[in-house]
Amino acid sequence: MDWLQAPDYWLTRLLIERALGMIYLVAFLVAAFQFRPLLGAHGLLPVPLFLRRVRFLDAPTLFHLHYSDPLLLAVAWGGVLLSIAVVVGLPDVAPPAVAIPIWFALWALYQSIVNVGQIFYAFGWETLLLEAGFLAIFLGAGPTVPPWPLILLLRWLVFRVEFGAGLIKLRGDRCWREGTCLYYHHETQPMPNSLSWFFHHLPRPLHRIEVLGNFFAQLVVPFFLFAPQPVASIAGAIIVLTQAWLVLSGNFSWLNFLTMTLAFSAFDDRTLSLFLSVHAADLAALPLWWQWLVLAVTVLVIVLSYRPVLNLISPHQLMNFSFDPFHLVNTYGAFGSVTKERYEIVVEGTADHPLGEAGWKAYEFKGKPGDPRRIPRQFAPYHLRLDWLMWFAAMESPFRHQWLIAFVVKLLEGDRATSKLLRFDPFRGHRPVAVRANLYRYRFSTWDELRRQGVWWVRTPAGEYLPTLVLDPAGAPAQLHRE
Repeated sequence: MDWLQAPDYWLTRLLIERALGMIYLVAFLVAAFQFRPLLGAHGLLPVPLFLRRVRFLDAPTLFHLHYSDPLLLAVAWGGVLLSIAVVVGLPDVAPPAVAIPIWFALWALYQSIVNVGQIFYAFGWETLLLEAGFLAIFLGAGPTVPPWPLILLLRWLVFRVEFGAGLIKLRGDRCWREGTCLYYHHETQPMPNSLSWFFHHLPRPLHRIEVLGNFFAQLVVPFFLFAPQPVASIAGAIIVLTQAWLVLSGNFSWLNFLTMTLAFSAFDDRTLSLFLSVHAADLAALPLWWQWLVLAVTVLVIVLSYRPVLNLISPHQLMNFSFDPFHLVNTYGAFGSVTKERYEIVVEGTADHPLGEAGWKAYEFKGKPGDPRRIPRQFAPYHLRLDWLMWFAAMESPFRHQWLIAFVVKLLEGDRATSKLLRFDPFRGHRPVAVRANLYRYRFSTWDELRRQGVWWVRTPAGEYLPTLVLDPAGAPAQLHRE
């Protein structure tokens, strides 16, 4: 079946697989360092409690057989080792069939983590990694010819990512249609980075040009991914450049890096050889059984694409939604609406009498804004899950977020695993007498305020977010009332 062969995309496959291995590596490291305090047996949303409420077919995961924190660590660090094997090219020097179990193990292990991750894993980049990882199982390795249908399926995936994101903006907040959303976005995005302040202060006409460029890159360019070369490579290059711009302007986990990785499927070897001096030896066709497997996967993805396509053309388009529990073919989109003002929760504790105003000290998070003098840092592709959710919590009542109340209880208990999620614990793992949270309106400082006061943020009080809480004799949180 010669029409299944894509000999001009060997270097393309090599680049995609190595980059995907790096992203898997980051994802498993995040799980290794953050999963236990967030979702472990004694975490904020314990996995054992979740597993009692769901069936395997609702949330496929190896942890239905058994969950323990040591087993979770074994899964996470096992994923790290497999990811490193991919990055160093082990599947390329082993027999070609070895690639299938390696990529399948990566996909199955990460699927097991995501499907018990609850709200801490409810992000589009999780399903995107799983969908891309599923396709990578059948992509081949080493001196074999890449399968052309899989190259097209990778392009179909990046098409849905980009086109879905463009449509959700076009149908969403009117500021996108008016060209003004970037007046606010860099300041109000979930987790700004070190350059977001500077992007925010770009001239407003340039922000309008950015919006137009965004619509061009997401609503026009994706169609050219399926054009002959060199048009497809040009389309891929535009997507890579626009995603790199997003990397520079904010922390969006591995979403932008993974989208760039998928966009490499539009480049052929002739284009990539202009930048990479790696050349393939004589290529062999995939075994016949593998070619039939590629055909079966292609048919499966085409059939499962029915609902994502309906979603794309629907005026009630869903954003970042999975239509099956295995996350095989999903729908994507981001920032259909843009918040115009930024509110942040400042969590404080005291070791003194909680009814006074003296002695209150703030907990500092690693990524989310806190101290106005601290410049936002670059963390992506590493993902700070607690910090990210704190941005959402600031928009709603704290009592709508079970994990947030559990987080405060952990602080009251002086839980060391939880304090490791923070940049600064003013009590160094010891128990405070009480914890409270206040809401502040944050905005980026002006050039003059930065020069004179040394502040990157200016904040003003916006009221109480969470009343003063203490632990009662039974160890449950209780509100402290003034007499």
